[in-house]
Amino acid sequence: MQASTPAHTCINSQVQLMNHQINTRYATKQDAASMCTLLNDIIVIGGTTAYEIEFDELRFFEYFLTGDNCICCIVAHNNNDSILGFQALSIRSDLPVGWVDIATFARPHQKVRGVGTTLFNATIRHLKGGDFTHINASIRADNHSGLAYYAKMGFNDYDIQTGVPLMDGTPVDRIAKQFIL
Repeated sequence: MQASTPAHTCINSQVQLMNHQINTRYATKQDAASMCTLLNDIIVIGGTTAYEIEFDELRFFEYFLTGDNCICCIVAHNNNDSILGFQALSIRSDLPVGWVDIATFARPHQKVRGVGTTLFNATIRHLKGGDFTHINASIRADNHSGLAYYAKMGFNDYDIQTGVPLMDGTPVDRIAKQFIL
């Protein structure tokens, strides 16, 4: 199922939080290098994403922006157009029809409060009026900030995969959370 959201859907927004302005828009090819760097920084730090191998720009572009399973990718940026974070929606074959998968990444250094909430609000605007009924988020059980973020956004636990091995063999549970649209 591909996204069937209305053509008039607009996710562009501006939010003023404290001393920071957060803007959202759909990601473009020109954003891929900055987004890739942001995600690779998170991967190198470790412990908060299921991805363990850094992306090159081409693989990132295909995986998050143009692949067959991609629905959309939304970036949060400041007034200088520096990427603060991004949220990607995709189809996963192991999810029921009507479900979309979500992945959220915010820059790990010089964090800006409110990026995740602003991205999620834009994502909900994108999905309104479409065919999707649920959003799935799969989070490592040791990613406490990720679990807290999705809970704050209104996601509820519905499944757990126990002992999913990391590349080094370390077993880590994965928590599946759902948001009902």
